[in-house]
Amino acid sequence: MDKFANIEALATVVDTGSFSNAAERLGIAKSVVSRRVSTLEHALGIQLLQRTTRTLSLTSAGRQFYARAVRILADLEDAEQSIVDASAALRGRLRLAAPLTFGLRHLNAALNAFATAHSGIELDIDLNDREINLVEEGFDMAVRIGQLADSTLIARRLGTARFIACASPAYLAKYGTPDHPNDMVDHLGLHYTNLQPKQAWRFSTGSGSIQAAVPQIRLRANNGEVLADAAAAGLGIVYLPTFIVADAIANGRLKPILGAYRAAPVGIHAVFPPGRLLSRRVLALSDHLAECFGEQPYWDDVVDAHA
Repeated sequence: MDKFANIEALATVVDTGSFSNAAERLGIAKSVVSRRVSTLEHALGIQLLQRTTRTLSLTSAGRQFYARAVRILADLEDAEQSIVDASAALRGRLRLAAPLTFGLRHLNAALNAFATAHSGIELDIDLNDREINLVEEGFDMAVRIGQLADSTLIARRLGTARFIACASPAYLAKYGTPDHPNDMVDHLGLHYTNLQPKQAWRFSTGSGSIQAAVPQIRLRANNGEVLADAAAAGLGIVYLPTFIVADAIANGRLKPILGAYRAAPVGIHAVFPPGRLLSRRVLALSDHLAECFGEQPYWDDVVDAHA
């Protein structure tokens, strides 16, 4: 039996969550799917799936094999796409990872437009603030914001993320408005826990140098949306990307402060696994996202209009 068909059967079972769903997607009988997975396990001499009457999950070895299997199938799809006419419709699976809040607030609309324009593309999206390992987890592309720590990844800049300090009008009326980053030590802060305090509260001074000015941390969270809501409720000052707080600034729930001391903006990047030829569909998606965002993204127009 075709080895690639067996690998495809396993990947489809994992993706769809059951043998029945996999059979429906592949257009074959459930028994054929089960036989192909069993044949693959027998050939490898190891169990890949844990099967019970109610659940289906990968074994430890299965997780490792699945990550590689996804890349093998993607490479095969890319090889097929590379020999078709460049004007042919894009098709195939595209696995994308992105930060949660950015994905919900801005990426979803861009991806919906992309999917509408390319009906042959199957998007598999993981929105998560953890650092995804593209190679081990079989992703085609990830969106990352900030400095890129892994120099082995291929990267393309999609746009710019600016950071801004802001607080609710009620908080500022009660505690006053800081005029300089040094004043932050006398204020309450809402801290993003995925960053060290000195990383999260970095301001550019008048001389152009960067200093950390950490307030008295009142609330910690690993999600910017939670922090923005807490700031709007008057719990303290927050220092977040403008793509998170733009709407709250526009409707008056938050007010920008320390506008003269913003830290240098960071890049919004598309990153790709090393050592792989980028497929047409991946290149098309990165082109689309760069067009949607850019160096002066639409959310910064909103902030600038109300700053």
